[in-house]
This record gives sequence, structure tokens and C-alpha cells, in this order.
Amino acid sequence: MIEPSLALRTAIRARLIDDSAVTSLVSATSILAGSSRPETLPCIMLADSQTIFLGHTSGAGYAARVFVDAHIWAIEDGEDTAKAIGFAVMNALREVPDADGFTIDEFEKPSIRWMRDPDPDKNYCHGVLTFEAVIRWKL
Repeated sequence: MIEPSLALRTAIRARLIDDSAVTSLVSATSILAGSSRPETLPCIMLADSQTIFLGHTSGAGYAARVFVDAHIWAIEDGEDTAKAIGFAVMNALREVPDADGFTIDEFEKPSIRWMRDPDPDKNYCHGVLTFEAVIRWKL
């Protein structure tokens, strides 16, 4: 059994890797879990999770509200490429992903924030999608 935010992050990554619209823009090997600036662009980096334990459920289970951020990085055609990737990610996750060993009761559609590199000589664009879910599991 893994920690709930890792389970959600794993489920999101699996869904993105299986979606041809996403992998036509970002190679599956560039859809990563971690928290460092990526070396290969474009990239989707699943990081910055938060788990809020909600308590016990019926049948000796547990519940938590989980947040996972997906960072989108692009440099070539910066903003246009990053926003195309973000749109593909949002479409891939319209439906609740499967989380092995967990039940996802609520899955909120992501919010997204876009940031440009403050250096005008660079064409980086960075977007952050935040996913929120309420999940249950049993030990």
C-alpha cells in the first residue's frame, strides 16, 4: 500500500502516458514524477502533493483529500506549446483515473496557472495544473 498522494500521482501519470493526444506533444519518458527543473523539454512533472486525512470510513477504511500539481514546461513556441499540452492533459483527465488499491470518490477538474520566464531572452513557459481528489482505501 502506498501513500494516497503517491497513488493519485501514479494514476494521473498512467492516464497521461496512455493518452495519444498527450504523448503526441510530450514523450512518455518526459512525463515524470519529481520536483526538479526538467532537463528535457517539453515535460510534465508531477510533484508538490498534499494529503489531508479525513478520518475513518465504514468498513474499517480511511479517507483523504489529496492535491497533486502537474508542472508543464515548454520552451519551443513556449506559451503556445505549453497551453496545448495543458489542454491535452485536461482532456485526458476528464474521467476519474484508476488508482490501484484506492477508490476515488471525487475528482475535481484541474485549475491551471501559467507563468512566463522573467528573462525576456528566454521563451520558457511553465504551467501548473492542480488536481484534487477524495480517495478511500483499506489497510
